[in-house]
Amino acid sequence: MPQPPTLKISEIFFSAAGEGLRQGQPTVFIRFSGCNLRCSFCDTKYAWEGGRELQPEAILEKIAALDKKYKTDWVCLTGGEPLLQNIRPLVSLLKRAGFRIHIETNGTLAVPVKADWLTVSPKPPDYKISSDCRRLASEVKLVVTRSLGLEEIRGVREKFPARIPLLLQPQSNVLWSYKKGWKLYIQAVQEGLSNIRLSCQLHKIYGIK
Repeated sequence: MPQPPTLKISEIFFSAAGEGLRQGQPTVFIRFSGCNLRCSFCDTKYAWEGGRELQPEAILEKIAALDKKYKTDWVCLTGGEPLLQNIRPLVSLLKRAGFRIHIETNGTLAVPVKADWLTVSPKPPDYKISSDCRRLASEVKLVVTRSLGLEEIRGVREKFPARIPLLLQPQSNVLWSYKKGWKLYIQAVQEGLSNIRLSCQLHKIYGIK
């Protein structure tokens, strides 16, 4: 019987979810190597290249060991961009083991599996979003970059159902981004854009991974 393809993994670790509506929940993170966008403001550039080739079963073993210690049922697939790789066998294994799956994606690619939570974070300058991501998103996360304006927020907001929250998240936890995010939030609320929220990077505030 053929083995499932290996996956290129940057790191696997336990932490509290630091961003979005799952903030604070105990989570094991699988950071995938490789990215198709490579934004200049990315705070995980180390995951763009390199990584270790691992079979899905080996990844599950590492997660099971962390779960024994920390007792969490959430596993987050992040990157880099996890959807660049064939995650189907891994997700199947994780679900059979009883884990809930959170995927963080830049939104440009098809979503080949059913996630329990899908964070879509469109990126400038094009803010490209696949039809799968528009349909399946649990939340939308926009990084408050130097270039982000109300027009871009409006454009992304219009691509998702009003019931899906759109979160404004500071860039790399820097003060100017918090201040700009607040101004944009006020403008968006005054304009009547639906379900706009403020967010932060909880893990950076606490000084954890």
